[in-house]
Amino acid sequence: MFNVTTKSIQWGNETLTLETGKVARQADGSVIATLGETQVMANVTFARKAKPGQDFFPLTVHYQEKYYAAGKVPGGFFKREARPSEKETLTSRLIDRPIRPLFVDGFKNEVLVMATVLSCDLVNDPDIVAMIAVSAALTISGVPFMGPIGAARVGFEGGKYVLNPAMDDMTQLRTKPDQRLDLVIAGTKDAVMMVESEAYELTEEEMLGAVVFGHEQMQPVIDMILDFAEDSAKEPFDFTPPDYSALYGKVKTAGEAQMRAAFAIRDKQERTSAISAAVSAIVDTLSDEDKADANLGSAIKKLESSILRGDVVKNGIRIDGRDTKTVRPITSETGILPRTHGSALFTRGETQGMVVTTLGTGEDEQIIDALNGNYRSNFMLHYNFPPYSVGEVGRVGSPGRREIGHGKLAWRALQAVLPAPTDFPYTIRVVSEITESNGSSSMASVCGGSLSMMDAGVPLKAPVAGVAMGLILEDDGKWAVLTDILGDEDHLGDMDFKVAGTEAGITSLQMDIKIAGITPAIMKQALAQAKDGRIHILGEMAKSLTSAQAFSEYAPKIETMQIPTDKIREVIGSGGKVIREIVELSGAKVDINDDGVIKIASNDQNAIKRAYDMIWSIVAEPEEGKVYTGKVVKLVDFGAFVNFFGKRDGLVHVSQIANKRLNHPNELLKEGQEVKVKLLGFDDRGKVRLGMKMVDQETGEEVTEKAEAEG
Repeated sequence: MFNVTTKSIQWGNETLTLETGKVARQADGSVIATLGETQVMANVTFARKAKPGQDFFPLTVHYQEKYYAAGKVPGGFFKREARPSEKETLTSRLIDRPIRPLFVDGFKNEVLVMATVLSCDLVNDPDIVAMIAVSAALTISGVPFMGPIGAARVGFEGGKYVLNPAMDDMTQLRTKPDQRLDLVIAGTKDAVMMVESEAYELTEEEMLGAVVFGHEQMQPVIDMILDFAEDSAKEPFDFTPPDYSALYGKVKTAGEAQMRAAFAIRDKQERTSAISAAVSAIVDTLSDEDKADANLGSAIKKLESSILRGDVVKNGIRIDGRDTKTVRPITSETGILPRTHGSALFTRGETQGMVVTTLGTGEDEQIIDALNGNYRSNFMLHYNFPPYSVGEVGRVGSPGRREIGHGKLAWRALQAVLPAPTDFPYTIRVVSEITESNGSSSMASVCGGSLSMMDAGVPLKAPVAGVAMGLILEDDGKWAVLTDILGDEDHLGDMDFKVAGTEAGITSLQMDIKIAGITPAIMKQALAQAKDGRIHILGEMAKSLTSAQAFSEYAPKIETMQIPTDKIREVIGSGGKVIREIVELSGAKVDINDDGVIKIASNDQNAIKRAYDMIWSIVAEPEEGKVYTGKVVKLVDFGAFVNFFGKRDGLVHVSQIANKRLNHPNELLKEGQEVKVKLLGFDDRGKVRLGMKMVDQETGEEVTEKAEAEG
């Protein structure tokens, strides 16, 4: 009934297995990849015809994590998987980015890729397994795909690169000082296609070494997929790339001069209008048959690309007049919004980000429900890209994949320099509002985020800057690396290579390739130029931070205290009664964790002190020989019970009230009276013994019996 093909190899510390022919047999390509006990099923389907007039490649990638894969029930009211999580969205992008450039040029049939996590062993991250499964499914599907690709995760611990570190090591990277890198890489046999990383100030040499290491380690996987395909691949889909050379010749003749003049305009808005006018002029000269040709868009883009790329490679001059290494003019300001906790406006050329920092308490931490368990994050970065930022009208809705991806890239760049939660017990939310865009708005978010947090008084280890690099690689082998690329250079170039970091090293690197990969030599030059650009930008940013940044008066004040873990129950009380009373009476927020660390937050310092004193009175132990002020709570024949230390009471025996004989304590005392008492000690049962006669009731100072008698 089943025609099953299975291949396995030993990969690192685990066995990697590919299987097809048993499940989802109606898909064009279906593969279940297993690493350890993590399993991902990848299914590929594609349309046999392109839609009429289709002028782009409609590739859709969906990565889905099923909670049953880790033996969990989804949270929420409906108890089922709903909208994609941030991890699912980011992994969908991880899969899409390296495979998209490898489809045959001109193929515009709809392709759907679905990767479903079936089992997760909480050790091997399913994202790498999903990329491998998708690569194998595409390779055997018959779709015109110039793969396969391999993928790997690289760590850097103790000065050594690690293949596919455990999930926990990567999830809590900030809490593991020895682990300095989480890098995901994908590529073909000959070249790297995609890199995504989070790092802790690695040098350019260390980062390049990680990329080379990852590319080497994925080679057995690529060989395995090729071997797997030999036994299971379907017949290749009959597709011949369209020949639109004749149409391109007409387009070039009709509009090259006008298009070249349009690209010579330095201002983005004017240049965009001129290019649009040139396109309209070209279309007007064509016949109805040529206008209806589905390849017209490709022919026009090819003309635009040849003009932009040719001038850069031949003359080293870009469309805005810069050379290949110059960063656009930078202006940065801090404290631009009066009531926010921290704010900055970062402008680089025609790209601008207004970035705002808000400081919250432990209640504001983000709870992340993941396959490997729930955990909290005290740092969030959200990126917004409204249509007006590029002078367009458009639909405004919930954040898309691009916004989530750019926000996460900026998050990765900045998290490496955050203070430890024990040193700065705040939840930090950074929001980047992109108000103008002409290339590299994610790197503007990094720069603006760094400035905004410093304006809020966050003690960063060092400021962080980011820069986007581009690449023009011609068919004759000539190439040029571009620093601080424009939107058109990104759109018509061959690489988007984003590097962020401090003066000491790289904290994040993201690379997307639109061709069949790049070599280590190109990447080495890109990293070197990026470092020069980053240092320059950090110098420009420093001009807006001429003095120490004050902590905002509108931000909550937080004080921490450590209590013994065996006292936690006393502070919380039965059903939370005690801690609710502390919050109500003090007016402060109180958050306590399992380690006995308590955070007390309020805009009112007096409220913090009240809560602190109330908690201290519960957990602290009274000291023998010390004088306390207390209140008489009960009188009995043999003495007085005095509340003297929080809720702690003690007995003042009738013989310890005064230096004279009393028949009953009510001769000198009454309930509710404030008195000064000395802690004499504890009896055999732990009961507190107090004394009054040795303490001056006015001053609280101790007096001797002789002095008392003389007085």
